[in-house]
This record gives sequence, C-alpha cells and structure tokens, in this order.
Amino acid sequence: MQWAWLLGSLLTLGSLSAEGRRRALGRKGREDWPNAQPEEQERESLLFKHLQEALELSPFQEPKSPTGASEGGAGGEEEEELEESPTEASTLSPTLSPTPEDAISYILGRLTGLDSGLHQLHVRLYTLDARVAELSRGLQLLRKEARDTREALEAMEEAQKQGRQERGRLQGCLKGLRLGHKCFLLFRDFQDQKSAHAQCRERGGSLAMPADRAQMEALSQYLKASLAPYNWPVWLGIHDRRAEGLYLFENNQRVSFFAWHRALPMGGPGAAPTPGGPGHPALGPDQPNGGEQENCVAQASDDGSWWDHDCGRRFYYVCEFPH
Repeated sequence: MQWAWLLGSLLTLGSLSAEGRRRALGRKGREDWPNAQPEEQERESLLFKHLQEALELSPFQEPKSPTGASEGGAGGEEEEELEESPTEASTLSPTLSPTPEDAISYILGRLTGLDSGLHQLHVRLYTLDARVAELSRGLQLLRKEARDTREALEAMEEAQKQGRQERGRLQGCLKGLRLGHKCFLLFRDFQDQKSAHAQCRERGGSLAMPADRAQMEALSQYLKASLAPYNWPVWLGIHDRRAEGLYLFENNQRVSFFAWHRALPMGGPGAAPTPGGPGHPALGPDQPNGGEQENCVAQASDDGSWWDHDCGRRFYYVCEFPH
C-alpha cells in the first residue's frame, strides 16, 4: 500500500511538471523568459521537495497527511476497506455441496448408533428376564411354602377338632347319662335351637334324639334329677321345619312316637300318659299349638312332656354322644 501511494505521488509530480512546461512554452512569446524562469524554478524546487519527502518514507510506515485529521480519516477508511476485502472474499467464497458419499456416511453413522442402542436394550431386557425368572422362582417357593403351611394348619385344626370331639364324647359319657350305645349330657347354657345343635356337633355329638320311649323315660328322669326342683325347658333334636306337622330328628329320621303336653291332668278322660311318672294339673294348652311360628321341640324337665316353641328362643340343651 505504501508503494502504491509513492507511485501515485510520482505520477502526480510528473504531470505537474509537464503541465508547467507546456504553460511556460505558451507564455514564451508573450512574456519574457527572465520573468518565467523564477516561477519554473519554484515549481521544480517544489517538485523535488515532494520527491524527497516521498523517497524518505519507509515501506512499512503509513504516510502522514500534512492536513491532519481529515486526511488521516480518509487514509483510515481506505485501510479498513483494504483490510475488510480479504474477509469479504473469504465469506463470498462458494461452499461445497454434500456429495452422495457424505449422505451414505451419515446414514451409516446413524445406523451404527441405532445398532449400539438396540444392543444395550437387549442387554437390559436379558437382565430383566433373568430378574423376572428369579422372582418367579421365589414366588413359586413362597406359594409352595404357603400351601404347605395352609395344609399344616388345616391338619392341625382337624386334629384339634377331632380332639375336641373325642374329649366331648368322653366328657358326655363320664359326666352324663350312659344308656346303651348313647350318652346324654345336659348343658346349662342358654342357646337357640340352631346354636345348641352346632355346639353339640362341635363337641362330637348332636342334640338329643331319643329313639324310643325307653330312652325318652330315661332322659326325663335324668333332666328332672339334674334341674329339680325347677322346671326348665330343654331343647331336643326334633323339629318340623321342612313341613308343618312332619316332625323329624336332626339326622332327618322321622319321629316314631310323641310325648306332647296335654292340658287335662293325668288319668282324666282323653289324656295322654306323661313319661315322667305321676302327673300334675297341666299348665297351658295342648301341644303342639304354635303352627308355622313354632317349629322346634323342647322337653319340660319336671314331667318330660314335649312343647313346641319358636326355634329362636334360648333354652338349656342336652347333647347325645355315641358310645
């Protein structure tokens, strides 16, 4: 840039010197040479001065404008334009368009990444499968242990049930009335007829079911001796819940004899004999009289007569056990 400025200065000085000679030759005929010589000498001295200043400039130093800031500002703008030109040239350089090879390389790179991700997923799925298999084996073991425990508990409960039944049978025969192949035991516990039957079954027996009149008379004497001098109704295992008037034992066998209470005293006309020995004036109407409202049978403890009652009433009960 310094040499370009120097070359421009030389060309300017040459043009000024040529212009001065041309003007001097034109005025030569009109004016005298002695008057034009000082002016020509002054121009030449000025030209030489400018040449000398130009030659004294360093090729790596910017020329200083004699006018100060205005010339410096113009030089600075020129320098900025020259400095910016390489950047603009580099910016305006054409970009390379992608080739098919680049696209294929990009796709292959993406496929490689997907393959790596799928491999990691397969590894994780294998780990999960192994964990699920382990948990399944553990669950199977727990189920087996739970099944074994449940079976052990059921066996224990069955053993306890059998033990209670055996103890109840022994207790019934030791504390109660032994009669042939049966044993009768009174329980002074107020229960409805259904609950009383369940209690007897839990003890290994059932509600008392006197199969004939001999068993009925023996049971009447046992109850009278146990509850005297009071008269308490005691549940028996007899009912007509299936059909009105059809009396059955708890084992669904039909009752073959009856000992219903009658209002007339014993020995009177039309009176039924009572199984408990000498009678007394009857209290209450003839039995059964409850119809469909009273379907269960209880035995009076003083004379052994039968009364029909509502099955939900709570009485003592007597159980029978096999001997």
